[in-house]
Amino acid sequence: MDDFPRILAALGTEISTPAPIVLIDVVEENITRMQAFADAHGKAVRPHVKTHKSVRIGKMQLDAGAIGLTAGTLSEAEIFAAAGCPDILLAYPLWITGAKEGRLRRLSRATRLSVGAESAAAIERLAEVMGDAADALGIVIEVDCGARRSGVRPEDAGVLAAHATRLGLRARGVFTYPGHGGTIGARESAAADQAAALRTAVESLRAHGIEPEIVSAGSTPTAEFSTDPVITEVRPGEYVFNDWDNVRLGDSAPQNIALFLASTVVSDQGHPHVILDAGTKALAREGNPERGYGQVPSFDGYLRVLNEYHGFLELPAGGPRPVVGETVAVVPHHVCPVVNSFEELIITDRTGALLDRWPVDAQGRLN
Repeated sequence: MDDFPRILAALGTEISTPAPIVLIDVVEENITRMQAFADAHGKAVRPHVKTHKSVRIGKMQLDAGAIGLTAGTLSEAEIFAAAGCPDILLAYPLWITGAKEGRLRRLSRATRLSVGAESAAAIERLAEVMGDAADALGIVIEVDCGARRSGVRPEDAGVLAAHATRLGLRARGVFTYPGHGGTIGARESAAADQAAALRTAVESLRAHGIEPEIVSAGSTPTAEFSTDPVITEVRPGEYVFNDWDNVRLGDSAPQNIALFLASTVVSDQGHPHVILDAGTKALAREGNPERGYGQVPSFDGYLRVLNEYHGFLELPAGGPRPVVGETVAVVPHHVCPVVNSFEELIITDRTGALLDRWPVDAQGRLN
């Protein structure tokens, strides 16, 4: 993060703010590091594309050794299948209706597709939509490991997997998301909950005569603790860029942050804050007023309030103060929604050279 002001100065007038700046050399290092960790522990990597939404970055992950990609929506999966990704897990309790029926059938022919399911009704609907081609669709049962978001009880996974098999679908395994590991001090215990839930789910599938090929663990914060022998693959997303929350939680070092938002000071009326041109349209509203909605380390400041196009950069009393027209680097608390706010990524490296502009291929692909 210490290099961000120098990189901004080197980019100079090449960019218009607000803009997401990507250090592609740091991205490559992050991809290599995660792949090496997984390889060392006998796990496959299936990165979640929700963080970068970029076909070119997805290809970097696949070229580094990822076995496939994870998507959160049908349209995300379509983008990456069209780009040649050979294996996609749509890790979401998908409900198929309307135009999604034909889209699902077409997508199942374009890539090796598996989708998440956590109810008999959803499985029945998927089988109905797929018809005679039901065996072309993989089903991965979602189980709850403590996040209390979606997913069945681990002991009930086998019943659903068996139901999918009876209907002609391919029951491929189980997955979970340890979202309760996203608080300080909770990463390791959430990963332990995850492993326990997956072990129970695997036993449940085996009790119904199904041997899972996929036992999938999720999240960047818990990745380093997702080494239980039952796990076959990990699905980190944020690791490719990292953000302030990853640093705060302890799963990333500051030097591994590969994306920041370039923003310009547009107003200073003598308040304890100045106004930046980055509000919720650029940063979403990730964080809270106490810890902020984005950090500006070069001025030891943080975004205390966000309007749609205005960011209130709170500054320490007596400290340095950016002037109107000055560009600053904002480190997001959560990088994923920032990427989804923009049509392109500004590609640079630690030297600050403008290397390219890459489209955010799956930007806004929410259905």
